[in-house]
Amino acid sequence: NMHVTWGASYWQYFEDLDNIESFTGTPLKLEKELYKVVQSDKGDQLIALDGDTNLEAGDKLRVKIYLNVDRPMEFVQMKDLRGSGLEPINVLSKYKWQDGLGYYESTKDVATYFYFDFLPKGNFVFEYETFVVHEGTYSNGNCSIQSMYAPEFGSHSAGEVLIVE
Repeated sequence: NMHVTWGASYWQYFEDLDNIESFTGTPLKLEKELYKVVQSDKGDQLIALDGDTNLEAGDKLRVKIYLNVDRPMEFVQMKDLRGSGLEPINVLSKYKWQDGLGYYESTKDVATYFYFDFLPKGNFVFEYETFVVHEGTYSNGNCSIQSMYAPEFGSHSAGEVLIVE
């Protein structure tokens, strides 16, 4: 008997999220930055997190995700993983409209998801805020994006460590 057989192989392994480096080899490019929000006389000031930034329980953080798309795409999902010591302020999922781009934002326990029916060519910035709620050392995770019907078009940002004292 002659039969047609299909097969595939892939390599899967586990890695700490903070060891993940940014991947920019596709039409989608992501960069994620965290800022500590500090109140001042002039309003909110953003302090970029680096290895020397002191975080404490109760601090407010702003997550900024920079997305660059070099061609129009349809049906794309973006997932931003959150460290377990962070609690999002906005917990209501809803459809949003920003700078000519419509998308659905859904906040879950481990990540915030962004769903795009149509993603035009261009540069986009997405922001949301969290509170630091627990002391400890956390892998904050990375942000990833992927086309649902063309999974080869995907990318992710780098991961990082958060130290809360």
